[in-house]
Amino acid sequence: MKAVMVCASVSHGNTRRIAEVMGRVLAAEVVEPERIDPAELADYDLVGFGSGIFTGRFHPRLRDFVRSVPAGRGGRAFVFATSGLPERRLRPFTRPLVRQLEGKGFEVTGTFSCRGFDTWLPFKLVGGINRTRPDGGDLAAARAFAEGLAARGAGGGR
Repeated sequence: MKAVMVCASVSHGNTRRIAEVMGRVLAAEVVEPERIDPAELADYDLVGFGSGIFTGRFHPRLRDFVRSVPAGRGGRAFVFATSGLPERRLRPFTRPLVRQLEGKGFEVTGTFSCRGFDTWLPFKLVGGINRTRPDGGDLAAARAFAEGLAARGAGGGR
């Protein structure tokens, strides 16, 4: 299985740390959105898309990249994120990106999110929240998530 992870990690490296753990399991290179041509994604069996969450949304660099991916691309994908606040059950922040990827022809086989160090206002006023996150438990959960993806191989399924 050939995999790549497109990751926009800009504030504290939270999402990059998660991506690197998953990338080791999947033998996947972790690349910034600007470092890969969207048409190249057709060369991969599995593509991960991730960033930190900013005001309830993925980073604009990642969203712009996904918009530029040719429609009908197909293949498997997954979504990952770090966020200062937990994902809401009724309105998950991963849902819009998952739908956009499905609209491009991807089969989204899963999502992963965990808490991360966050200094967005008003949290900056108190020195941020989740200062130790992602922690060892988060990294272990990311590894287990990636192991599940690898176990399913290129065959798909949730």
